[in-house]
Amino acid sequence: MNKIDPDTWSNLEISSPSGEQLAARLALPRVTKRLYCAIDSSGTRHLLIHLRPEEDELHDAQSRGLAVDSRDMVVQGNPVTKYIDIECRDVSGHSILDLIGGEIADGLIDGKKQPAEIVKRVLTKWRRFWGQLPQQLLSREEQIGLFAELWFLALWLLPKYGSEIILTWRGPYGSRHDFEWSDKSVEVKATASTRGRIHKIHGINQLEEPAIGPLFLFSICLREETGAIDSLPGMIEICRKRIGDSDDALTRFESALVRVGYSPLFQDDYEKLKLRVVESALFHVNGDFPKITTASFPLGMPPGIEQIEYEINLNTFDHLIVSNNPDAYQLE
Repeated sequence: MNKIDPDTWSNLEISSPSGEQLAARLALPRVTKRLYCAIDSSGTRHLLIHLRPEEDELHDAQSRGLAVDSRDMVVQGNPVTKYIDIECRDVSGHSILDLIGGEIADGLIDGKKQPAEIVKRVLTKWRRFWGQLPQQLLSREEQIGLFAELWFLALWLLPKYGSEIILTWRGPYGSRHDFEWSDKSVEVKATASTRGRIHKIHGINQLEEPAIGPLFLFSICLREETGAIDSLPGMIEICRKRIGDSDDALTRFESALVRVGYSPLFQDDYEKLKLRVVESALFHVNGDFPKITTASFPLGMPPGIEQIEYEINLNTFDHLIVSNNPDAYQLE
């Protein structure tokens, strides 16, 4: 994903515009000639999108920290032209504005969508993150865990069930299992162990069956490799594309990312963790599946025991595999 270089703003600040003037320059000239960065006399940053006569205007006062208007302007000696003006009124949002500008530029490349439509979609997405941005990166283990859930969502669920399946992603909201239906659940586990399907189980309830229906465990084995092509931001983009034009599903998806502490502001850092998927498989948690649950203690938990965490080894449990093919499986 493109983003605006902070040096672009630094160079504009040297211009010192006065009155109602704005100092402007192309934001990403190698991507599009229609998007400008601009600074007014108070130092406030703007994104300007050039509108053609047949294109719609846009006015938006709902985006926190941003004001959107359409007005006639003269930029760099060009004739008077209508522009969509995105004004960033929150200094703490400057880094977000750089990412917003990059996404708008990407949307302008093919010229198939109206600029107003592109801006509305990008701002709708960022409205969910604005004011809820985490102050630190997810840990390596958290990144791997989120990558695994998104892999299952993007490759196994969305192609088969469509965008409404986002409603079943319940892990970010504190539910017992990562994906929950009314009659079944799926717990997702990732491992980077060289020993194979070795997974950590957190708590005695994590592998408890739901009240109605079966429990499945999706196991994914990963390797961290410099030459690998998959990453956490990459999986997020795949999910967005497969969700498509469903605003409700996209809102739910973005909200879940906020809940788990993911921020696109740290995208460059998250891109550094490159992962290769060695194997993935969907297991039915029944029969002799290795697990510790409340049923393991018919007389109740031993006194003084408050938390149980343990590892399971699924290397010899192929007989419980429902499928290792995302195109051919049934959750029943």
